[in-house]
Amino acid sequence: MLFMAKIKIGKKALGVIDRDKKVMLTTTRESYPFVAERGEGDFVYDIEGNKFIDFSSFIAVYDLGVNANSTVRSAIKKQVDKLMHPAFTDYYSELPVRFAERLVKMFPKGFGRVFFSNSGTEANEAALKFSKIFTRRQYSIAFYSAFHGRTMGSLGLTASKSVQREGFGPFNATIHVPFAYCYRCPFKQEYPSCGLACVDYIKEYPLSKEVSPKEVSAIFIEPIQGEGGYIVPPKDFFKEIRKIASDNGILLVDDEVQAGYMRTGKFLALDNFGVEADIYTMAKALGGGLPIGATITRRSLGDIPSGSHANTFGGNLVSVAAANASLDYLTRNIAKIRRSVLANGAYIMKRLNKMKEEYEIVGDVRGIGMMVGMEIVRDKKTKEYGIKEREKILNNAFYNGLLLLPAGTSSIRIVPPLTIKRENLESGMDILEDAVRDANR
Repeated sequence: MLFMAKIKIGKKALGVIDRDKKVMLTTTRESYPFVAERGEGDFVYDIEGNKFIDFSSFIAVYDLGVNANSTVRSAIKKQVDKLMHPAFTDYYSELPVRFAERLVKMFPKGFGRVFFSNSGTEANEAALKFSKIFTRRQYSIAFYSAFHGRTMGSLGLTASKSVQREGFGPFNATIHVPFAYCYRCPFKQEYPSCGLACVDYIKEYPLSKEVSPKEVSAIFIEPIQGEGGYIVPPKDFFKEIRKIASDNGILLVDDEVQAGYMRTGKFLALDNFGVEADIYTMAKALGGGLPIGATITRRSLGDIPSGSHANTFGGNLVSVAAANASLDYLTRNIAKIRRSVLANGAYIMKRLNKMKEEYEIVGDVRGIGMMVGMEIVRDKKTKEYGIKEREKILNNAFYNGLLLLPAGTSSIRIVPPLTIKRENLESGMDILEDAVRDANR
């Protein structure tokens, strides 16, 4: 039974947590006491030796398995013995160039300029600056529930939770508009009868009453909103957003930091919607576990002036070696990985939809491929957020050997490694359902 916890947390883990609280500034620690020690493939072990099935990919980083794989680790070790830091924005180095040449081939025709950084937020900072350089315009548009990072520029684009922005403003000139969050439509309408009221709102209000489209440099999007709750818009939503951008000379910036790298069955999650962006950003899974961000632009946009943007560690050779080896593994196995993502994603959705039918607290399930969210509510009719119920699910799953992460106000994200074995996926879903069943009581 679920209440008979299998995981025992002892003095080692609790001691580390106590020391952490004394010396580390507070971040976003989860409520359950997980202290990571080692991992391999589908599993991770804590400092006590407890074994967990990983349904988090450590925030969608370990797409190819916990601690990457032997190919990636071997490339890292080899590069460490040669040269780690090349000061790539000041000096030249061949490996980052080779990786950039390979990376742009994964993007639509016409993309050919790359900037390397260290994270998703830095990749979006670069995109924000580049869009202003390319257009000579000052405003940006982003969406409510969006998460583009926590540094000042990208934080201005972020509107996921007020606590993330509180006390840090004023921000860059960003206008926020409603996303196509159909389960909780801000206009209290239903799709498709609404006619995409959220798109009409953009045209009728901010772009006619607040700012001229001629002053807007870019519209920033996430193909699937991540931190905001794993929100999947209708397929035609981004086509309409693309049209607004194209009609007004506005650049479309696609944040693929969490949704990209085959997470949805396609290298670029936006491809699921039949739309191309003008600038893409990537990070998380790109480095196979090491920090790297990338901002990729259309060649037709041109270049940026020397000195207008740079950094110290972008193009770090160890991170690039990991990313290059990871991309090599991905491209050699892409057909197999795609089949696995689609098949396992369909299995996850089938199990979750069954839970939705059986349990009052499962309000909505949504996702593409293996980027799936489950929204927990207290009541299906009122859709009251099930915040405490979600916490109970996450904790019960943890104490029975399953690692999960929250998203949004009361959603749970299900993002196992893309390479997870079916038997481990099934075991993880069994633990999750037990936790949901217990919380539903």
